[in-house]
Amino acid sequence: MAFIDEIRIHAKSGQGGNGVVRWRQEKFIAKGGPAGGDGGRGGDFFIQAVRDVHILAKYKAKKHFEAEKGEEGGSKSLHGANGEDFVLDLPIGSVVTNIATGQKWTLLEEGQKEMLLHGGRGGYGNEHFKSSINTTPKDWRPGQECEEGDFTIELELFADIGLVGLPNAGKSSLLNAITNADAKVGDYAFTTLDPNLGEFYGYIIADIPGIIEGASEGKGLGVKFLKHIKRTKMIAHLVSFENENMMKTYKEIRKELENYDKKSGLEDGLSSKEEIIILTKTDVVEDQKQINKTLKEFEKLDKKVFVLSLFNDESVKEFRDALVKILKK
Repeated sequence: MAFIDEIRIHAKSGQGGNGVVRWRQEKFIAKGGPAGGDGGRGGDFFIQAVRDVHILAKYKAKKHFEAEKGEEGGSKSLHGANGEDFVLDLPIGSVVTNIATGQKWTLLEEGQKEMLLHGGRGGYGNEHFKSSINTTPKDWRPGQECEEGDFTIELELFADIGLVGLPNAGKSSLLNAITNADAKVGDYAFTTLDPNLGEFYGYIIADIPGIIEGASEGKGLGVKFLKHIKRTKMIAHLVSFENENMMKTYKEIRKELENYDKKSGLEDGLSSKEEIIILTKTDVVEDQKQINKTLKEFEKLDKKVFVLSLFNDESVKEFRDALVKILKK
């Protein structure tokens, strides 16, 4: 299923039901009075956060949604039934914007429910207008019009860990190794064109598509995917031993994160998140001394640094155990 992170929809609440003109027609009552009931209220339109990042794909074909209309009033002073509310399920991390007004709603927690549109009020039946001087009113009122509008829905992934690094740093391979994900893996840049998610002991890990130098300016896959790590709690920065100057590579990505924060006006942005560093693809290095030297260089950054070979089960197990301890802090 293709990953969809932006859609546009048209939403409507339910129109209120009309009031009606009716009369009492009962045996032995010579002059029946007004008995027209009020119309029912139209359904409200809600959005609700669910734990399903792929749910927007369900709305790719259908873009119009509306709540149920209220029923019109009935005889014998019966009110019409209220219309059923409509609840649109959206992934946690969704930002919904009313295109006309600019009003925004942000879904941050599972089960969070927000009303976008109010249903129309039901109209009055003729019984409502009965008085001592108007015993046979013929007045009635139509139901209130519904509210409607066009909305954009933009998903900003909400994960516990966001995997970042240059294309081919090994992010998809790592995700597959430690979670139940089935991310695409290849020997060429930009294998990952969409974010992949995996679950790790209940924690969500997001493999963010490769960031290159100039991503904050829109190069490569650009800011389209930088936004997806804005809400992650921690960044896992992967640097491959395939890079000739690994520290320079690391600093290039850090610079892109800092530039994105500045352009977005974020005080608590990507560059300020807790970060662990993972040095990957040790299998391309024959000299263990080179690996140790690189490890010591990165440890000077005063961050947790891991050396990982995804072809070594023991190495993967040690990393998984360490990661559990970090996440449970």
